[in-house]
Amino acid sequence: MNLRDMLEGNAMAEGKAAPEAGSHRSLDPLRQLLPYIIRYRGLTAGTVLFLLIAALAALALPLAVRRMIDHGFSGADGAFIANYFAMLLIVAAILALASALRYYFVVTLSERVVADLRRDVFSHVMRLSPAFFDQAQSGEIVSRLAADATQIKSAIGATASVALRNIIMGAGAVVMMVVTSQRLSLLVLVAIPVIVLPLMAFGRSVRRRARLAQDELAQATAFAGEQISAVRVLQAFTYEKTVISRFAAAVDAAFVAAKASIAARAVLTFVAIFTTFASMVVMLWVGSRDVLTGAMTVGTLGQFLLYAVLAAGAIGALSEVWGELSQAAGAAERMSELLAEEPAITTSSHPIALPSPPQGNVEFRNVHFAYPSRPQQTALRGLSFHVAAGETVAIVGPSGAGKSTIFSLILRYYDTDEGSILIDGIDLRQADPKAVRERIAIVPQDVTVFATTIFENIAFGRPGATREEIEAAAKAALAHDFIMALGQGYDTQVGERGVTLSGGQRQRIAIARAILRDAPILLLDEATSSLDAESETFVQTALERLMAGRSTIVVAHRLATILKADRILVMDEGRIVEEGNHTELVARGGIYARLASLQFDNDPEAFRGAAE
Repeated sequence: MNLRDMLEGNAMAEGKAAPEAGSHRSLDPLRQLLPYIIRYRGLTAGTVLFLLIAALAALALPLAVRRMIDHGFSGADGAFIANYFAMLLIVAAILALASALRYYFVVTLSERVVADLRRDVFSHVMRLSPAFFDQAQSGEIVSRLAADATQIKSAIGATASVALRNIIMGAGAVVMMVVTSQRLSLLVLVAIPVIVLPLMAFGRSVRRRARLAQDELAQATAFAGEQISAVRVLQAFTYEKTVISRFAAAVDAAFVAAKASIAARAVLTFVAIFTTFASMVVMLWVGSRDVLTGAMTVGTLGQFLLYAVLAAGAIGALSEVWGELSQAAGAAERMSELLAEEPAITTSSHPIALPSPPQGNVEFRNVHFAYPSRPQQTALRGLSFHVAAGETVAIVGPSGAGKSTIFSLILRYYDTDEGSILIDGIDLRQADPKAVRERIAIVPQDVTVFATTIFENIAFGRPGATREEIEAAAKAALAHDFIMALGQGYDTQVGERGVTLSGGQRQRIAIARAILRDAPILLLDEATSSLDAESETFVQTALERLMAGRSTIVVAHRLATILKADRILVMDEGRIVEEGNHTELVARGGIYARLASLQFDNDPEAFRGAAE
């Protein structure tokens, strides 16, 4: 089951969730953690070693108690009793030390495993194709990296350790019970199915309900993240009450799901503890009769009873940790779904190297494309055009014509359905996507600024660039002056999404990135749209210097910014319907002339004058 299916499944009402594959073996997803655990053999070996020592020390205590009762008290030997109490203290010290070391090793192991798991999941998600993010919610993914990983850490660091310790203790206690009294042990064998079968039955229910609770919580987290990131818009539209109400409903839904999971675990705990201790009462009654008839000594009964208590305690603890392990299994399953996602865009097994030095030729050949999220709606229909090295081509057209899709395909965020796209004569599907993107610089209209310093935001264009190179790029983008006017210059923190910067300042940061990247192909998506008139003039000059000698494709909404383009392609409904320069297209009286007329107050003559 992939993330898309899971997200769709979250919309189902409680109690109507689709049955999970393999639910009859509810802890199976935890097996996927074994490669991470085995990777750290030293920590794993230390955990198991001290776990065994602690269990053996605990199992030795009833033997000492039996000998003390049968031999020490009967002979009233004070020295004998003192020696046994001294031995009990030594055993207790060994038990305490082994438990402390077990805790150290197992918690260290859990922290290391979860750190590796988080790293691998994040690394994998970063390599997934944009088609995946068209459907997935970023908050949902973050929830898996945070809440689910924490659940797994708890399972490895505490729950699994407790479970393994109680399995060893329970098994060891049962063996010693058989050695102590085969007759009483027979009653244990009869009681085990009565105890274990309810555990297995309720365990599956706990896992299903725990998974539903985790999904509901992830949905609430995703919703909260989206709303918090847009808090200014919410407040501007006084939408707070509606959002608060919706989040409260999401949290309540998560609570209801969690409550159902808790109820199932409570029933599981009741059944396990009651059946366990009821069987102990029966065994104690039978044993007391054997003592009265002389078939068993008091010390032997005490030893058997202590082992029975250890076994019962182990089984009772298992009933509790089983629910926690089931929750962790659900979390592991959710994270494994992310790791199981395959990128839609992959590198060929034998990629063809792009020509060196790069030229910057871009060609579309009869390209047909529809976004995977809406396959019934074709975005491009038989699109063909060529951008020669060093040429500037502008693409205009009404909204929804397919302009931005061209950029997504050049960057190979998606593959074409039909036709091909070539850079310097190499089909993008035969080249390494990373190599393709290294030859492209982009200035988007919706600029992404990260919650770090201005220096690091510009350096994003070319990691490893020197401070001098970054400052030179900022100066070329006319960003240096406003940067130096800030409190800490290039070391100024800009806040989440660059909230402390104006739209024009963020745009100039993006232009500085593109200048720093120094790529042969430049993609401009209305790069001056957020600038005031004065800044636009200077930045346009900087862009013209940047565009010199590079193949530049400009997606334009403001036609005044593309008057000097070598060619203008006019798109409508995924096709090129007009082509030429500004003067030629205005003279034709088609879509371009209509757009020009709308932008210049229905005065084509004024638009002609602006171009001269």
